[in-house]
Amino acid sequence: MLSESEAHISRNLYSVRAMPMRVLTVGKKRSQGTQLLVEEYKEKLGHYCDVEDTLIKSNPKLTSDVKVQIEAEDASMMQQLKAEDFVVVLDENGKDVMSEQIADLIGDAGNTGSSRLTFCIGGPYGLGIQVRERADATIRLSSLVLNHQVALILLMEQLYRAWTIIKGQKYHH
Repeated sequence: MLSESEAHISRNLYSVRAMPMRVLTVGKKRSQGTQLLVEEYKEKLGHYCDVEDTLIKSNPKLTSDVKVQIEAEDASMMQQLKAEDFVVVLDENGKDVMSEQIADLIGDAGNTGSSRLTFCIGGPYGLGIQVRERADATIRLSSLVLNHQVALILLMEQLYRAWTIIKGQKYHH
């Protein structure tokens, strides 16, 4: 007997619309290792859908005022979002999700009429109120607090894993 999640996945097998995905990350220049891993997962994900990766400059106003920094990063991220995006915010207070639930999220987002699935990763002080309110879903990848580079790598791997689940491939055991 299939669990509810497995049944949902098997019903959606091959019927998930491969809408473009975008990952918005607030931060400074990435390490070489992080960028190599991101590029590797973008290539793997390219077999399933178009993937865009955008780095938004951390602390664009070069302020020591945390509130001003968050607000500036929030405004920069909001400029990147379109009305037709399905927005998923990664936040330490978000819903705990398993890999199968990320696969469900991708499948469900494809059925909303949205034109793109956008994941948002905040900077050192998290995401601002505008982006949080704009979110269609709020998840967390771990109960640990992760810096934006680690969160990005983990997200990219989970997006790849989700697509292999959707397609019934053997990557996920």
